[in-house]
Amino acid sequence: MKILLVQRAEVFSPNSVEKDKAILEAVGAKLCAAGYEVEMVSEEQPFNAVGYDRIFSMGRLPETLDKLRDVPTINTSAGIANCARCRLETVMQQIGTPMPPSEGAHGYWLKRGDAAAQDKSDVQFAATPAELNEKIEAFKQRGITAYTVSAHVPGDLVKFYGVAGTGFFRYYYPTDDGDTKFNDELRNGTARHYPFVVEALQSDAEKLAQTVGVYVYGGDCIIREDGSYCVIDFNDWPSFSRCRDEAARAIASLIEN
Repeated sequence: MKILLVQRAEVFSPNSVEKDKAILEAVGAKLCAAGYEVEMVSEEQPFNAVGYDRIFSMGRLPETLDKLRDVPTINTSAGIANCARCRLETVMQQIGTPMPPSEGAHGYWLKRGDAAAQDKSDVQFAATPAELNEKIEAFKQRGITAYTVSAHVPGDLVKFYGVAGTGFFRYYYPTDDGDTKFNDELRNGTARHYPFVVEALQSDAEKLAQTVGVYVYGGDCIIREDGSYCVIDFNDWPSFSRCRDEAARAIASLIEN
């Protein structure tokens, strides 16, 4: 079996270029060890998607999604496009994924809605409605007219990682190891490790992944003091840096199944 791995453009890996590359390389190593013929390319370079039995893609460039739209791919082009925040929010509302409220007493999060975050300015905290309006206007000045707004939710910030259909699901508290992308995680303070039902979060994440149309996924959620939670972010192909080897085995197993 001949397999193509497509590496994500660096613009979509802010502060995580090497981490994102590492998970794809780890998956490739597992597949090579299993006897498959594996090639790895960057979506920033011209490549041909013809002649492969399977394609695993982290790509997010519009031309990559177009090229792979009619090709059997994990994750699919449609699934990746559905992870844009505006589309994602609609799906979450439709299937009842726990979400943060639109209003609250602890500030707001403004997030770019037309594409994945490419730098820190694409996700911003506003302490007041007036500051929120100012930041929305700044978005518009940058040409960003699609965005989402949600209330800040106090509680433990948890990052979760999964591979749909394999049973693989892991979660971590960023303040436990200090591994952070933009330091936005610090807004919630040091984790208190409030108890919650992990199986419920896994079920909600798996349902969202399957509805959106991705198999390899990750996200962020807030665990409130009472154990309830809300999903604040969800994306295709995270770096799995905290559980890379385990994740690589799970991702490679998708080939077998």
